[in-house]
Parts: sequence; C-alpha cells; structure tokens
Amino acid sequence: MITPIVLLTSIGFVAAVILGIAGRLFYVDEDPRIEAVANLLPGANCGGCGQAGCNATAEAIVQRRLEVNVCVVGGTETAEAIGTLLGYDVTGSEPKLACSTCEGGYRAARKYHYSGLQDCRAALQLYHGFIRCENGCLGLGSCFKACKFSAIRMDNVSGLPVFDPDRCVGCGSCIEACPKGIISLVGEKTKILHWNQYTQCLSPCRQRCPAQINIPKYLAHARRGEYGAALMTIKDNNPLPVATGRVCPELCATECRRTINDDPLAINPVKRFVSDWERSSGKRIPVSVAADTGYKIAVVGGGPSGLSAAYYLRRLGHQVEIFEKMPKLGGMPRYGIPDYRLSDEQLDWDIEGILELGITAHTNVTLGKDFTIQFLRNNGFDAVYLAIGAWFGRMIPLEGKELTGIYSGIDYLRRFHTDEEIIQGKRFVVIGAGNVAMDCARSALRAGASSVLLIFRFSRDLMEANAHEITDAENEGVIMRCLVSPVRFIGENGRLTGIEVQEVTLRHSPTGGLPEVIPVEGSNEIVDCDVVIQAVGQAADLNDIIAADGLAKTRYSTIDADEDTLQTSLPGVFAGGDCYSGPRLMVEAIAAGRYAARSIHYYVTTGAIPPIEYRQREMMAPAMIDSLVNVIPTPTSAIKPVIPVEDRMGTFREVEGTITEQQCQQEANRCLNCGIYCYDQDDLPRDQTRIARSCPNEPHIVEKEEMALPN
Repeated sequence: MITPIVLLTSIGFVAAVILGIAGRLFYVDEDPRIEAVANLLPGANCGGCGQAGCNATAEAIVQRRLEVNVCVVGGTETAEAIGTLLGYDVTGSEPKLACSTCEGGYRAARKYHYSGLQDCRAALQLYHGFIRCENGCLGLGSCFKACKFSAIRMDNVSGLPVFDPDRCVGCGSCIEACPKGIISLVGEKTKILHWNQYTQCLSPCRQRCPAQINIPKYLAHARRGEYGAALMTIKDNNPLPVATGRVCPELCATECRRTINDDPLAINPVKRFVSDWERSSGKRIPVSVAADTGYKIAVVGGGPSGLSAAYYLRRLGHQVEIFEKMPKLGGMPRYGIPDYRLSDEQLDWDIEGILELGITAHTNVTLGKDFTIQFLRNNGFDAVYLAIGAWFGRMIPLEGKELTGIYSGIDYLRRFHTDEEIIQGKRFVVIGAGNVAMDCARSALRAGASSVLLIFRFSRDLMEANAHEITDAENEGVIMRCLVSPVRFIGENGRLTGIEVQEVTLRHSPTGGLPEVIPVEGSNEIVDCDVVIQAVGQAADLNDIIAADGLAKTRYSTIDADEDTLQTSLPGVFAGGDCYSGPRLMVEAIAAGRYAARSIHYYVTTGAIPPIEYRQREMMAPAMIDSLVNVIPTPTSAIKPVIPVEDRMGTFREVEGTITEQQCQQEANRCLNCGIYCYDQDDLPRDQTRIARSCPNEPHIVEKEEMALPN
C-alpha cells in the first residue's frame, strides 16, 4: 500500500519539476489589454462576431484583426468603451440592423407548386425558386431559423420575415442564410446616402415622391399606432414634416393604385397627423447623429434645400453652419406662404429640431455682399452648399410698368412676414395661375381688398396651382378669367388706375410645350384697379455672387452645376434647390438638399463622388393592370376639417385642420403596400387573393428607433 503511494508521489513531483522548467522555458507574456477588453465585453459568447467566444474576440480586437464595434450584443456603448481603452478610432461604429428589400410576399406569381424541404436555400436550387419575381422573398424562413436572437418572425399573411429592432443585433446570420441576397444590414448613414434605383421594388407612390419617402412603411406604422416610428421613417428623407404636411401637393397620391376603383390615399394628411402628434406633445423624438468627422460645411441659404442639406450633413457627423440673408431661417415657406396655410410657429418646430442637432445659424448676412465663397474657404470650411433660392420676382415689361402700385408676387407676400409696410388696395388684379398667384389673391381678400380679379392667358386646365387652392380661392371670392392677357398698365400722376387686357385663343404649338397665344381682335377692355400683383415667375439674383467669386451660371439665370453631383464650376462648391433648378416645389428642394448632402459627404471624406447606378428618374410602373378587381372599394374618410368661408376673411387663421387619430389609422389601413413587380395575381385562389389584397402585409423593414416619446 505504501509503495504505490510513494511511487505516485514521486511521479507527481517529477512532473511538477518538469512543468516548472517548461513554464520558465516557454513562458508567454499575455497582453494585459486582452483581459481588460474581455471584461468590457458582455460575456454572452453568442458567436455573433464569428469568434469562438468573448476571450477570442478580445484577443482579435487587441491584435486589430477585428474592429472595436464587432460585438453585436454590446453595441455602440461597448465599442466606445473598448475604443477609449485601446485608443482606437471608433468613428463610424454606428449600429446596423437587418432589413429586407422584398415587400411582395405571396402576391408574386408562382412558376410551380413547391412541396419540398421548407428551406429557401433548398427551394432555390430547383429552377431558381418557385416564384417568378427574381427579387422576391421565397418566405420559407431560412433567415428565421438562422437568427440566434429571436429577432425574426414569419408573418402568417404575407409570408415575409418581420424584424424586431429590439432584438436584432446586426450579426448578419440572416444575410448568410438568405440565398437571394435581399436581406442587408442598414445603418443611419446608409439610409441617408441611399438613392432609389431601378433595381428596387418600389410602390408607385414612393417612386413619385421627390423626397423618396418610404410611404408604405410609415403608413404601416401609423395604422398600428406607432406614430413615433412613422415620423422617424418620414425624417429619414424629409426633415420638415410639419411644413410639408400642410403645403405638399401630394404628387404621390396621383400614382396611388387605389384610384383604379376608389379614392387615392390621403397620404399627406397622415404625415401631418404624425408630425403634429409629436409637436403637440412638446417633446422631440431623438435623432441619431454620427461621430464627429472633423469636416466643416457651409450652407448658404436657410430655406428648405439648405435646411435639408444641413440636417443630413450633421447626421453624417459633419460640423455645419448656415448663412442666411433674411432675419429668420425658413426661406420661401416662411416669407412666401401665408399663415392660413403654414404659420411661423409650425415652421419653427421643424427648424428648431434641425438646429438642435448642433447646427449653427447666422442670419442677416448676404453672400456676395457680407461674405464670399473665398471667405468661407479661408475660414476652414471644407465644402460649400449654395441654396440661395429664387427671390427675384419676374415682371412683365409692359407699357406703364414704372407706375406705383405694381408689385411682384414674392414682394407682396414677403411683407406679411417682415416689418415692411403691407401693400394696401381695394381693387386687386393678380396676373398668374400658380400657387403664388393663389396665395396673393387670397391674402389680398384677407387684408381688406374689396375685389380680386385673377387673369391667366391660358386655359383653366393649364393652371399650375394645386386644384384645391384654385377651388378655395374661388370659394373665398376671387374672380378668375382665363384666356385673358395683359396689354398695358394705365395710371394718373404716377399711380396705377387700371390695366388693359385682351381676350386670346390658343393654337397647338408645332414645337410642343405650351400652346401659342393668339389675340382676339377687338376684345380689348380696361379693368379698373389700384394694385397689380405679377405672379409670373421667379429667378435667383446671381450678380453679386458671380462678381465676387466667378461662379458660372446658365442661360436661364440659374447656377450651373453638374446634374449627377451638383458640384459647380468651383471645386468643393455645390448648388441645389431653386437657384439651380428654377422655382420648384418645397418637397423637391428638400430632396435636392439630401442629394447634395450625399455628394458633399463623399467629396470631403473620400475626394470622389461615386455615381448612383441604375438611378431612378420618376420610374412609373408600366401599364397598370387591373389587379384590384377583388378589393372591396373603401372610400377615404380622411377629410380634413376646414373653417367656414365666412370665418376666413379679415384673419390669417389656418384654414385646414389635422385629421383625427381614428381617421389616420383608418386611412393608413387602406394602403395596399404596392410594389412594382409583385402585383396581386389573378392565379391565386380567390379567398387567398382577397386576403393578400385587402389585408396588406405588415412592414418588415424596421430599424431600431424610439417608438414613443422620451420621458
């Protein structure tokens, strides 16, 4: 008994001696930072980073084989802590969450009935899948099975994956499992820099929106009562939702497929509701801003385009300063739109939300007079965006144009928002038929005019104003005469007393465009008036800029810039909005600002601006097939409340109100969640067709965003 014990003890002693010697000979001095990094990691050992465990991950980070933001569970806070410990740059370590580009689901046509292994990868091996759409989701749930964090569920109606932003850690397992490549990781920068492309499956309304807002997505959030998520979806592409919710002409609604057999969706009223929902609470939903890049950008012009560019450049991490010639930011929406459509208070809510991101604004400073582009460059700005608008009102050079009492539409409207004296008169004549003309005519009645006559030399169907603006103007008492052209102004003692007009007819122009105007002989007449407002166009005043900096302009008196990048003849100087395109819609100016932000971001960070492949230019769906035959017509109930006509005169009180929450959800529920390729198919069983058409699939492109108002 004693002998075995002595033998084992001896063996153990010898082994200890050998190990001690080996330990001294083969000692490895472990980097203490590895243990420190491992202690900062959450210890989940989930494998989402691709490593065997958190200790292996810590070693790879210290050795710089992995980025500091590799941990999908720890997220940004862990990345920042590790970066601070190691002294590594954590710029760009924003969280990215999974999303899918397919919204069609079971609406896509079937090539054959599939009853094999319920796995997308297996199904794709058989004739490239059983649905005809090359971009479509097969819906068998390979991504769902691959997710280690229960962040994906398969929707029973649509057959599409739905991503839970609270559970998604951006590990990429679902991307590896998807055989069709329609799932990707998307961060805030990606969304800002993305521009629609031909290869995407987009709804007609989303295609028509100049700002490219994901309309089906925010409508889906709204119908579920997720107003914060709906608003943040809008702000991905439009930082002025309160303002556009009141003045946008809803180009999107003109393409709504509901118009085939009932009313188009009231898309803009839903946008107005969710933006007013936040405004009425008095609390803002936080907007993410990327880490500071160290680059400084000057935005010249504080209108919609300049504000939009500043907003997205700041969110991309750049330092931004706005230079505005007027006393307040806002541009034409502030100084050219009457309060009965958009008040200063409403516009201020949008603008304050932009400035609160850390943007500096300088007002009462004019480019070409108070400062130059070269001055900005000398003061450390890496790029300049010119969004100076079109503030010069064009005037028809008729006989008598020097008489007192003749003004441009912009000059007339601006005075309601400044300390300048408001133009007074009893008998107004407004020349023009755009929204500015309607605003001038309606404002004149509210300011005390006894009569307002609006003349337009073309036919009524060629009026450019929004249809409801024309109707409202007539209801309020504006007299409209089409096919009437001004001839000369008449006056006494230097003051306007009347305008001579003549009737005209139209003849088709052989070169296309607007028809030719033919005067009717003997139809001239004198219209008594003491004020004429010419709302016949606007232009940018570029003389001082050209003289100071040598900026190139076009023959249309707009800034000359590259169509694909918006870069001007001066390197590092970009232009967009009305000063580049000519007078356009507010939502188009907003889109130009985001597009310019993309170009500027790439210019300052990489020195080159990558082209957008397959860029979409208002790509409308081909022939609209009658695919709504089984949809039960559901007329809109989202009728905005309006104050009676008799209560409008003498006040600039807002005419239209916001729809109710019930109306908002009912209207959002009418959305068919259309795509281009995945139109509802007649070869589906009738009961399934009705489900797919009348119960649109829930949205599945969901980012991690604040769903409710902050405390």
